[in-house]
Amino acid sequence: MAIPATQKKWIINGTSKGLDEYHFTQGPVSKVEENKVLVKLHAAALNFRDLMIPRGDFPYMLDLPVVGGSDGAGEVVEVGSKVTKWKVGDRVATVFNPGHQSGPITAEAFLKGGIGGTMEGTFQEYGLFEETGLVRLASNLSYLEGATLSDAAVTAWNALYGLKPLKPGDWVLVQGTGGVSLFAVQFAKAGGARVVATTSSTAKFDILKRLGADHIINYNEDKEWGLTARRVTTGQAGFDQIVEVGGTDTMTHSLNAIKLEGVITVIGLVTGFSAPDNIMEVLKRVCTLRGIHVGSRVHMEDMMAAMEANKIQPVVDQRIFALEELRDALEYLKAQNHVGKVAVEIV
Repeated sequence: MAIPATQKKWIINGTSKGLDEYHFTQGPVSKVEENKVLVKLHAAALNFRDLMIPRGDFPYMLDLPVVGGSDGAGEVVEVGSKVTKWKVGDRVATVFNPGHQSGPITAEAFLKGGIGGTMEGTFQEYGLFEETGLVRLASNLSYLEGATLSDAAVTAWNALYGLKPLKPGDWVLVQGTGGVSLFAVQFAKAGGARVVATTSSTAKFDILKRLGADHIINYNEDKEWGLTARRVTTGQAGFDQIVEVGGTDTMTHSLNAIKLEGVITVIGLVTGFSAPDNIMEVLKRVCTLRGIHVGSRVHMEDMMAAMEANKIQPVVDQRIFALEELRDALEYLKAQNHVGKVAVEIV
């Protein structure tokens, strides 16, 4: 494959003008350094992080201007002289934070941030990545599917397997139908868990059933949905794992539903970032309340192996955007009318 000298890319310039901070431009293709890998990106995917950064409410490290996008997949087209892990033609997906390779995240890795925030991201035709900033793409996944995994899927995997790994027969409560939640349902079922899912719309029951959810609760219709969910579990003992995406307004329900010695993993703040008044219920409930920041390269490799072994296919929204249409894709994500991950095809 002939590598061009220039390419199309979307740069985030600042944090005050919202989507107007995204600038579509022509720029050079990066020269390969000795420990880095040049990837022809075939697809990227969007996260709410991509909306938060340009409007100034992303709470983590940034180094702007930067090429946006954390999620991507493509083909290795050139490797540096000291690269041993990859060869031309390999199919790969991007690691959200190349500084977090394995084990607990360190302060240094946390401050390093992630691609599309402190490092060049995936909203471009060619990306230059660290050798350890990529993982092999599972054989059952297309580039579009593989591009949806770096943030939401790894977060879901870390939630269920990162601290107290899920076991067959465990009860898992998953909130909502966002990207992390849909991956969590799939990963939990693949691990032999019994899954209760919540949603705000009966129209979304079908997709949750298709992914394997054993019970579904409409939280708009049931104002005590945490207790309702608990009653579904064996002996009404509660859940071994809860994937908590709501934040302030949903924590009470999670605490009502958690099992003794269970784990509530907080991965979202849809309803707010302030701690609820009953946060000390953690002591009374004898449970673990855990915050995570995506996950490591090893998490992503383990997740990719499980997706291949269990033939897990990501849920990708039916509307696919071109790279030139990224602004439209971001508006589409913002409107929250999508089902599954919003993807961008990069020709």
